[in-house]
Amino acid sequence: MDFNPIDLILHLDVYLDLLVTNYGAWIYAILFLVIFCETGLVVMPFLPGDSLLFIAGAVAAGGGMDPVLLGGLLMLAAILGDSTNYVIGRTAGERLFSNPNSKIFRRDYLQQTHDFYDKHGGKTVTLARFLPIIRTFAPFVAGVGKMPYPRFLAFSVLGTILWVGGLVTLGYFFGNVPFIKQNLSLLVLGIILLSLLPMIIGVIRSRLGHAASKVEPR
Repeated sequence: MDFNPIDLILHLDVYLDLLVTNYGAWIYAILFLVIFCETGLVVMPFLPGDSLLFIAGAVAAGGGMDPVLLGGLLMLAAILGDSTNYVIGRTAGERLFSNPNSKIFRRDYLQQTHDFYDKHGGKTVTLARFLPIIRTFAPFVAGVGKMPYPRFLAFSVLGTILWVGGLVTLGYFFGNVPFIKQNLSLLVLGIILLSLLPMIIGVIRSRLGHAASKVEPR
């Protein structure tokens, strides 16, 4: 089987089984690193998250990994990743907006971000866990908006428990069901599409609203 990113995403079960076989206990470190990078490094939103958690749960159910250790480590990875991303946004964000003449990083945008996270930051941090790409940028933006860290951390932990715990548990109990196992590629695609659906709906609504605003009333 030739390796390519799409192949990796669609056949995570095969690659994960191979990694467990070849690396043994090191698989925990590998999965920890993947989840940490996906949530903690703003330049890596393309890494598999939802599907990886589900497949990892299924592999754990087959005896390849300890489910409790797996869930705990991946929750820790996600929380540390979120916090790292937040710190980067908090420390580097001001520098991005330091040029008063910038057309992209304008000071009024920074103020709007700050105001938004004051009002909606909690639910944004929690719900972003379930949105690919968005979950990579949300902690960074929370840092830029100077959301109080204790509040950020509380909602990050809540979102992590629901995200990691939920998907690993689903994979553990249902990932090895014969029908699901035989159609795993379709299931992975379904998980990806479901994860992207709220973001797609938001984009469509935004564009429709923007188009409607351009239509002058008769």
